[in-house]
Amino acid sequence: MSKHVDKKEDSAAGTADLFGVQVNCEEAVHELYTYLDGELTEVRREEIRIHLDYCGPCGGAAEFEAELRKVIANRCKDRVPESLIRRVAEAIEEESRQDDAGH
Repeated sequence: MSKHVDKKEDSAAGTADLFGVQVNCEEAVHELYTYLDGELTEVRREEIRIHLDYCGPCGGAAEFEAELRKVIANRCKDRVPESLIRRVAEAIEEESRQDDAGH
């Protein structure tokens, strides 16, 4: 007795054999920031990477976000004035002394 296999199921199974676990666009977009931050397991990172490599819209979104992060990092290099750093350190030290004296 032959088993009927839906072409869509057969195609999906073949793709899964080639690429492993399938990630859909919703999953890829949902995990995009954790992917870019390097906070995924190696296995999950690879699953998302494969999706981004083969899905133009998701891959484009990932490239845009990665480039935006680079631009922000390069443009936002304001230095905190030394006087402010000193005042904050002194305030923390004073607060610590008051806590020590009170306990």
